[in-house]
Amino acid sequence: MIDVLIAGGGPAGLATAIHAALAGMEAVVVEPRSVPVDKACGEGLMPSGTAALGSLGVRVEGRPLRGIRYLDRRHEVEAAFRDGSGLGVRRTALHAALARRARELGVEVVPGKVDGVRQDGDGVEAAGLRARWLVAADGLHSPLRARLGLELPGRGPRRYGLRRHYPVAPWTDFVEVHWAADGEAYVTPVGENLVGVAVLSSRRRGYPEHLADFPALLERLRGPAATPVRGAGPLRQRVRARVAGRVLLVGDAAGYVDALTGEGVSLALTSARLLVDCLRAGTPGSYEAAWLRLSRRHRLLTGALVGTRRYRTAARLIVPAARRMPSLFGAAVHALA
Repeated sequence: MIDVLIAGGGPAGLATAIHAALAGMEAVVVEPRSVPVDKACGEGLMPSGTAALGSLGVRVEGRPLRGIRYLDRRHEVEAAFRDGSGLGVRRTALHAALARRARELGVEVVPGKVDGVRQDGDGVEAAGLRARWLVAADGLHSPLRARLGLELPGRGPRRYGLRRHYPVAPWTDFVEVHWAADGEAYVTPVGENLVGVAVLSSRRRGYPEHLADFPALLERLRGPAATPVRGAGPLRQRVRARVAGRVLLVGDAAGYVDALTGEGVSLALTSARLLVDCLRAGTPGSYEAAWLRLSRRHRLLTGALVGTRRYRTAARLIVPAARRMPSLFGAAVHALA
């Protein structure tokens, strides 16, 4: 019998498979698409995510990131990471590097989709395979999560993300978050002559219209874009639980607050290790509480920022307040890193 069957071969699913293989478990990934898959993503790894890649034995080229910078039209404040560097890396490069490492460890990737799940006291059956455990790593709008009845209704305004790349030399080694009345632009250096720009907003309109809200940034991005626009959303995904019998949720499938603070991929990588540790210990039910502890600061801080974004007057004060209280801003960045 397979030890761990994983539905979804994105970064979260592959990280889970790699950790399982390193622990001496047989892991099989079910994924319908070929590697690499590009998706709308801020593409910035926090230092915890960079360390997580090291623990997986994954090597990938990218741009070292020194910290986070917030800007509006009049104010600017930055905070450097205290514990190592982050990494700006193309989603496709990260995905390909994880897939290579999984192959090195003998992880089998089976083409297909997990459309149904049957559980009993000894295992779970899905995609024509039987395993002791099934991990749902099938993304933000996880079909498995919905099928298991683990979704909760959304609350508050729906926010969406749009991302594309520009062939310009990075002008900073910080991730920049530009604030405007209707949204944020999240700028990540990902190559010698490439930056990714993700726009986040609850207002539905085209990418050029969003980017026009950031004239100083737009001035730096003259010329044609390097990639097409990719979108994602609604970003907020509320989840009833991350464990349902012999099925466990990881990555975006386990719940998502918002892309504003930029640690989605890092959280996926660190929670993959947590999940496998719980399986190794023979305490899969403990994964729920462990995941909540791991993600607590992220959920609280990101939720607070997104909640403030609902009120235009309050949102306009975020960057000036961070500028007046740099130690508090630095502490928040450190808590998320």
